[in-house]
Amino acid sequence: MNDIDLYRILIKGGVTSPGELKDIISMLEAAGLKEVYFGSRQDLLFPLKDSDEEQLENISKFNTDIIGQRSYQNIVCSYVCADIFDMTHWLKGSTYLYILEGFDYLPQLKINITDPKQRLVPIFSGNLNFIASNSEDYWYLNIQLPHWSEAEYYPVLIYTWDIMTISKTIEDIYEDIQDIEELFFVLNKQLTTNNKTFETALQVPYTTFPYYEGMNRMGLDQYWLGLYWRNNRYDLDFLKEFCGFCLDNSIGKICITPWKSFIVKGIKQESRPLLERFLGQWGINVRHSQLEMNWHVPVDDTEALELKKFLVRSFDQNDISTYGLTFGISNDVGKRAHFASVIIEKNSAPTIVKDFEVRPTFNVLHFKAFDPNTQQYEAYAQDVDKIELPGLLMELSKKYFEGLGHERTEKKTKKSNSQNAVQEVYQCSDCFTIYDEMYGDIVNDIPKNTPFDSLPKTYTCPVCEAPKDTFEKAALQLE
Repeated sequence: MNDIDLYRILIKGGVTSPGELKDIISMLEAAGLKEVYFGSRQDLLFPLKDSDEEQLENISKFNTDIIGQRSYQNIVCSYVCADIFDMTHWLKGSTYLYILEGFDYLPQLKINITDPKQRLVPIFSGNLNFIASNSEDYWYLNIQLPHWSEAEYYPVLIYTWDIMTISKTIEDIYEDIQDIEELFFVLNKQLTTNNKTFETALQVPYTTFPYYEGMNRMGLDQYWLGLYWRNNRYDLDFLKEFCGFCLDNSIGKICITPWKSFIVKGIKQESRPLLERFLGQWGINVRHSQLEMNWHVPVDDTEALELKKFLVRSFDQNDISTYGLTFGISNDVGKRAHFASVIIEKNSAPTIVKDFEVRPTFNVLHFKAFDPNTQQYEAYAQDVDKIELPGLLMELSKKYFEGLGHERTEKKTKKSNSQNAVQEVYQCSDCFTIYDEMYGDIVNDIPKNTPFDSLPKTYTCPVCEAPKDTFEKAALQLE
């Protein structure tokens, strides 16, 4: 079965409460189901008869929607990482919850709301990627609309409380928008938002992929727990009992990750022995090898799961380390929307032999510097047999460790060499908005490469509308 054939429940941002999840489980049990899958966009997936959909929705106390159409998308967010991995200084877990609560519609575009300092949740896998900046309550917006060939950055930072409004407006108009300049113009005509000019482009720091399972300390007297199932078939009886445990121990949130696992934060120290006993009674293993956890595999795809097992066994037998690397298996050649370091694509059989059983071939690709956030793929091997894959992946693993640190050092050296490089710009003395002739001013229809001295006397600041004479020369430090 392909995940396209599955129904889904959209858990906004992958964040649910034990009560809500228990309610969902009761719905699925009423349909005769024994297990549920977790999706790569932090949603729940399951098989269902069409006739059961409306009947089950009437059972829910939380007005849960069961989605049979692929046109709707779940919002992805990195709330799951807050307080347990590195964070942008101003970004709190409650900030994500307020943003998610504001979404009063089902998005058709993929929306990601993430902290660039974490790596567990993909940053650029959406159509609208809101990425926290260093300015408190402001976000970069990276846009890759379905009909655009390349991603573009919105020319200003987005205010936290404008995220939902901007997302919904883009959803209404995006099909007729051809580029970022047109989108910026149309949105400024339709909306009044609290944007902010940014001085430096987004820099996503490189971080190694975290270990996200087991019982881990969180602050002084709390813990977080990560649970992972090899086959992504989560037993409903266990989940229901686990929700009951969370309710009895005042645990408020359960978070689904894009890696087909879930994380529970805020476990009190006095609850830890009870939780360990509970997991032991269910025979739950909470320390899987990282060799097998860092994989993104299509949902309910037996062949892909068997391929993963074959490759993991090969790594294990050869004592190969994959720390910091992630792997993905894909049946969509050329999809280019993955978020693992290394991708194994399964090629479709040629049409001429479709009636015969032939061994599949595979392509192996990886991101530049093995960092998915570079968004730049590099082909490593094409049309290779399954038996060749372990050796190729081991070669890539060695290549990764050989280069680890070199690129970071090179970037640091380049930055050091250019630390004295500055660019002359003009800055509004009222609101500190910068006019850079390289970019012009879209709001005031000023084309790129227009010198400040050539601006009309009637020119005003695009943010606060202060007159031209309030702008003063300033030196912009180049990265």
